[in-house]
Amino acid sequence: MKKHIKIVEEVQPLHYNKTMPTIKRFQSFKVCMYAGDHLPPHFHIISNDGRQAMIEISTLTVLAGRVSNAVLSEVIEWASDK
Repeated sequence: MKKHIKIVEEVQPLHYNKTMPTIKRFQSFKVCMYAGDHLPPHFHIISNDGRQAMIEISTLTVLAGRVSNAVLSEVIEWASDK
């Protein structure tokens, strides 16, 4: 008799069903962040036009997503002062 092994990847729901806390609002976007989110440490940019990006805190590089160059420049300038 053959045994079938079923491998299931379980996704942890964490906090993605909750509203992400906003840490800074700008005219055309906001910066949001969960305190205990996955690594590497990062924040999220959510533009008024619906585009989003994830920015690594230590390097200020885009990990995922896409926003306009103007939004990216403004948020990098803001974050580099912190």
